[in-house]
Amino acid sequence: MTGKQKMPGGPGMRGPGAMPPGKRKIDKGTLGRVVKLLFRSYPVLVPMTVFCIVFSAVVSSIPSIFIQKILKVVENYTDMGSTDWSAASKEIFPIVGVLIALYVVSLIFITVYTQLGAYITQGFLCKMRRKMFDGMQNLPIKYFDTNKHGDIMSRYTNDIDTLRQLVSQSLPQLMQSAIIVCTVLSLMLCYSVWMTLVILVGVIAMMLVSGKIGGGSAKYFMRQQKAIGKAEGYIQEMMNGQKVVKVFSHEKKANEDFDKINSELYEDSSKAHAYANMLGPIIGNIGNVLYVLCAIASGIFLLSDVPNISISQIVGIPAQAFSISLLVPFLNMTKQFTGNVNTLSQQINTIVMGLAGAKRIFDVMDEAPETDDGYVTLVDCNIDENGNITESDKHTGHWAWKHPHGDGTLTYTELKGDVRLTEVDFAYEEGKDVLHDVSVYAEPGQKVAFVGATGAGKTTITNLINRFYDIADGKVRYDGINVSKIKKADLRRSLGIVLQETNLFTGSVMDNIRYGRLDATDEECIEASKLAGAHDFITRLPSGYDTELTNNGANLSQGQRQLIAIARAAVADPPVMILDEATSSIDTRTEAIVQKGMDSLMEGRTVFVIAHRLSTIMNSDVIMVLDHGRIIERGSHEDLLAQKGTYYQLYTGAFELE
Repeated sequence: MTGKQKMPGGPGMRGPGAMPPGKRKIDKGTLGRVVKLLFRSYPVLVPMTVFCIVFSAVVSSIPSIFIQKILKVVENYTDMGSTDWSAASKEIFPIVGVLIALYVVSLIFITVYTQLGAYITQGFLCKMRRKMFDGMQNLPIKYFDTNKHGDIMSRYTNDIDTLRQLVSQSLPQLMQSAIIVCTVLSLMLCYSVWMTLVILVGVIAMMLVSGKIGGGSAKYFMRQQKAIGKAEGYIQEMMNGQKVVKVFSHEKKANEDFDKINSELYEDSSKAHAYANMLGPIIGNIGNVLYVLCAIASGIFLLSDVPNISISQIVGIPAQAFSISLLVPFLNMTKQFTGNVNTLSQQINTIVMGLAGAKRIFDVMDEAPETDDGYVTLVDCNIDENGNITESDKHTGHWAWKHPHGDGTLTYTELKGDVRLTEVDFAYEEGKDVLHDVSVYAEPGQKVAFVGATGAGKTTITNLINRFYDIADGKVRYDGINVSKIKKADLRRSLGIVLQETNLFTGSVMDNIRYGRLDATDEECIEASKLAGAHDFITRLPSGYDTELTNNGANLSQGQRQLIAIARAAVADPPVMILDEATSSIDTRTEAIVQKGMDSLMEGRTVFVIAHRLSTIMNSDVIMVLDHGRIIERGSHEDLLAQKGTYYQLYTGAFELE
């Protein structure tokens, strides 16, 4: 890897709070993306659901037409002075029958779309969680180093729940209310333009109020989502560090910090819901006032013999004169119209909150995945007596790097574990170098140890070998191949790592050991445990290797957890091992037991050891002393003691490591 490379920028904490303060409207881009994903996920069921919603909405919009027809029949018979109500009933009953039939069909459609909606919503959320989790698995380590885990978890819980409300409730209700409003408005214009204008004046007032109050509500709903993520992140930190909190009597300060975060969440949530709860009654009462004004206006038009105008005149249908049969259904439509405008205004806040959650979900999904331009792969192989390598489709115990070239040829390089870093520079943040001109040469089978104060750059070197991070300058070669050419999955498959912080997963002890190689047999896992010195204590557990572990192995001691982690690395049987303070959690007596197993584990492998306890690295082939990102001494244990430099001072106790 040659030449200076620009370090990728760390992903920042993203969320609704990152949105500019003035942007309070619906995020149309996010809404469009949600709708597009819905149709893409269920290309048949979603259109069926939409059709059912449209049909039921239209049916619920037209009862005024039937009321008008019934009143017209009554009006005609009254004007004629007829008392033959049986004849009138014969005209009315078919009208009522058609209306009932439409309602029955509408009820069927409503049942269909509610059932389909439940199925689509849960399936959609399942797919979104899967996409988010799949995407998260491909993110670089840097993302998890720069984002709070609790905030990431909040996206799987709270933000997914707001998305559920958006898909299952808000969008269908928004669609239904919008269709009803449009249908009723069209009918109003067909009945009377003058009356419709009266309604529209009130609707303008509704929109102004909705925009003012709804804008404030939307802003605080977005802030609420971010505050929830912040609170969950802090709670998770406190749960993970509860022992430390109690040891240092930090409960009061922890409570104060939580109260501050909780108060922020309270302020944002209370303001968001205060605005939202205020909007409904205000819009509802404007609708009531509008209903009264419409009734007064209709009475004035009726008594003043104002000529009626309607859109139906455009197609040659004469406008009806103002009459009871016109005004009563119109008032009914007014109530229906304003009620659905109210519903629309109330849904805006829920939609904004749902889109805020969706945006946070998309932020994770849109994070740039870990780049991998490698094309050299690791394959099983056979090696004959002349050293010729042939690829095998079976596990042979031998591996080779399969290297395709530009001319179409293939070469195979035996995996030996020769690792070399040459003049490497590195910085986690641009301008703040962590490693300076570091050169490390580890030949196959060598044990290389790194010592130095905390922050000297020991772990950083191993992070560059497995490409958790990429170097800024210099070269890293593995068996003579630039690691940037090797696929990351294959590179890491050739490396075994035991970290200082042990991570055990929910499952049996056997499952956790097999995590190192999923196709390992029980016998191989047991052999690896014996090699690591973990077999004896595992057999004394209540169910032996079948003992269930939960909460990161909280029912085991720290040393026992570390032994399982070592066994997990042993079963992977890699040619290169990285031991980052692998025995730091093991007491001196246990260390003596483990060290023998570790020596067997390291035999024939290239091993990088990071240790503060110098007794664990005395038998290393080469020991490198780091200070502020530079290698200041290197040599064997005896050589470094003879130099009487920094290592000598560390070993003799002239000063201690930080």
